[in-house]
Amino acid sequence: MKNNSTFKSAISDLEFPESEKIWGKSIHDPILGLIVKDYPSFCDTDCIGVQELNVYRQKYISNYLSAEMGALSDLEKNVITSLKEDKSIVSIVEDEEETRSFGQKIADQVADFGGSWTFIISFLAFIVVWIGSNVYILVNKGFDPYPFILLNLILSCIAALQAPVIMMSQNRQEEKDRNRAKKDYMINLKSELEIRMIHDKIDHLIMHQQQELIEIQKVQIEMMNDILNQVKK
Repeated sequence: MKNNSTFKSAISDLEFPESEKIWGKSIHDPILGLIVKDYPSFCDTDCIGVQELNVYRQKYISNYLSAEMGALSDLEKNVITSLKEDKSIVSIVEDEEETRSFGQKIADQVADFGGSWTFIISFLAFIVVWIGSNVYILVNKGFDPYPFILLNLILSCIAALQAPVIMMSQNRQEEKDRNRAKKDYMINLKSELEIRMIHDKIDHLIMHQQQELIEIQKVQIEMMNDILNQVKK
């Protein structure tokens, strides 16, 4: 003979079969918190029906999924905001304009021209024309006969002036390399710090999700046990 006794729910005042009675003290804290939020007078000694408990179980799972989706949306917004507001070191390095003095510009131009094929070919042509004009046209009786003392003087003067100018350009290039190395170090350091921050955030997120998933699994197991008990009855 079936037991037809019933009880009255503490939150809805509806009557349910005695077999579906759930005491407040047997409800997990997250779900109990949802019930107390809607019904502040609910306590551990009160009872509700399985159907009502399942409603709050589904509400808990739904709230968790909504919170996770909201957290992801907030994370995307934060990333976009940080990209807009925070100017990275890379952009700062690229935006920096190099200031050069007039002498530095001249030294760079001389170094660029002195280390090019244009200078080599034009200088060889100048020497050939100089020697050819003095030897074949003026028959060593012109302004610079053999052994071309004037030409040697010109070459010596060019070499004496060109060497320090090129050294000036090389020194400035070394300074640029040092500054570039400092900037590379700053970029690498910032990248390392950001990677560490990302690892910490991921670890925190994983720990938080594991705890929430454990609670959800408990709720799902309880719901399956309730279903199995009803099927057995």
